[in-house]
Amino acid sequence: MNSPILIACSHGTSSAVGAAEVNALRDGIAALRPGLDVREAYVDVQDPELPAVVGGLPAGEAAVVVPLLLSVGYHVKVDIAHAVKGRPDTFAAAPLGPDPRLAALLDQRLREAGAIDSDTVILAAAGSSDPTASENVEKVAEQLRALRPNRIIAAYGASAKPSVQDAVHAVREEGALVAAGPQGRVVIASYFLAPGFFHDQLAQAGADLVTAALLPAPVLAEIALERFDAALAARG
Repeated sequence: MNSPILIACSHGTSSAVGAAEVNALRDGIAALRPGLDVREAYVDVQDPELPAVVGGLPAGEAAVVVPLLLSVGYHVKVDIAHAVKGRPDTFAAAPLGPDPRLAALLDQRLREAGAIDSDTVILAAAGSSDPTASENVEKVAEQLRALRPNRIIAAYGASAKPSVQDAVHAVREEGALVAAGPQGRVVIASYFLAPGFFHDQLAQAGADLVTAALLPAPVLAEIALERFDAALAARG
């Protein structure tokens, strides 16, 4: 019996660099599981759109949609759920986050950016009108706090509060930061897979440092495959 198809579904981006990073993630998933049919799909911006990919699957073939997304939210609960509804043996896995390994990756990016213990860290996520997404981000913030002594504040690019810019402004307004020198800076930890609209906006938020996005990182392909396997196990 053939293994089910893995549909690696990302948000989509107009950034050529971001698109290349996500494509490399799909290649990484396939490299970890030789023989697995890994297909691309998107919920926004790019083609092929997920409904078209699901609709074009071979008759009788099982498939699992793995969201290359960091939180549960509208795209998972509505777009992906709607795309798989009604097609036998096609179902959705959990998104990549929250996961302690993502917190460890954020810690790595902070160290690479030169963050120190006295910096205030703004954990910048995309944001969603679905409160579950914010709960997911807060969980990652807690996991990151277990790894670092910094004050860590979750903030969002859209649809949830506080916004990243407001969070940066609020920290500065508290008067907790020194005017110069290496102490007391505001550092944004980018909780985005790759460069794109929201990640690129972080440079305008007024922080002293902004970390790189999560990709490239081999652990993301490992997590994606674990989500695939867990979804299959749950279906028996």
